[in-house]
Amino acid sequence: MPDGEIGDGGSQYWYVRVWDRDRKRYIVKGTGETSVIRAREVAKDHALSLLKQEQPVERQFTFHHFAVRCLSKNDSLAAKGDRNIGYVKAIKWSLQNADWGLLTWFGSKNVRKITTREFTQYMDYLTKKRPDLTASTKNTIMASFRNVLKMARDDGAIDAIPNTPRAKQRDNPRPFFRFYPLIARRDDVYKKVLNTAKQMAREGATVRGITVTDELYDLILFLVHSLFRPLVSEVYAIRHSDVTVAHDPKRLIVVVRDGKTGFRAANTMPGAVAVYERIRKRYPDRQDDDYLFLPQYKNRTTASKIFQRQFKELMARAGIERDPVTGKNHTIYSLRHTLDSHGLSRAQTRFGPASRQSLC
Repeated sequence: MPDGEIGDGGSQYWYVRVWDRDRKRYIVKGTGETSVIRAREVAKDHALSLLKQEQPVERQFTFHHFAVRCLSKNDSLAAKGDRNIGYVKAIKWSLQNADWGLLTWFGSKNVRKITTREFTQYMDYLTKKRPDLTASTKNTIMASFRNVLKMARDDGAIDAIPNTPRAKQRDNPRPFFRFYPLIARRDDVYKKVLNTAKQMAREGATVRGITVTDELYDLILFLVHSLFRPLVSEVYAIRHSDVTVAHDPKRLIVVVRDGKTGFRAANTMPGAVAVYERIRKRYPDRQDDDYLFLPQYKNRTTASKIFQRQFKELMARAGIERDPVTGKNHTIYSLRHTLDSHGLSRAQTRFGPASRQSLC
């Protein structure tokens, strides 16, 4: 039954206020009664009349039904390694959030009658309730909404998914390193990164008691020439058994098992091949299950933090902690953004011209 209450509002007549679950707002109506007892009876009658207007939805056509099926399917895919666990968690969070989740608004609705207007109303409600949510987060919620309706469409319950306009995202430039010939040779910041890494290795510099070696230099090159993310689940999770050296064009084919975008086989630029060959020489007794970088640390989070600290020290030594264009501090992630930010497409960076070897 709709939630309701009565009051006098400063008038001699009592009014009834009933919460409309579909419209997410109160409906206020005068009772025409001065007696509180009679006013309560009118309020009950009004609430019952609203319930009678609501057409019951068969369970197999509710948004909730397809949401449960959507979650079950994604859990199964994640268990088999075919779906990134972070992606599945994002869907669950969007659907099940107790405060504003999609199920609180659409759960009992008939998927055959959900419209773009209703989705827009929900997003307006969400914006007022949680003004702190970013455009990216709102787009994640929108994607979860569409996933549920895709399940309904694939089952034949609906013919098409209503349009769901994306939230506009603010331009968010990312820090990166500029290099010659895209800028003057004297201003080549990327070269400065490489030279400082070499110098730290030659000196045997230490960071938190751990000596900097040529592995830092090779990691920098590998990230730039592969576009892998410097994450525990991506570059630090790569084992020798995941790497194949291919030719025409010369490149590495690397299997990423649980990256940010899930399972994939990625091609690198030619420069990554030389890095991999040095890694194999560095560890002649390697096993197929050994990690490429800092294999002596079985805890991959530890390996990641070691490189992060060393890279931060490198930035300080080189005097390039902050990107002058974006105004943001450089992190090891800046390496991944370097080629993309110079306007090179994924295809160009993975199968680009030999001139890109100058990045070594």
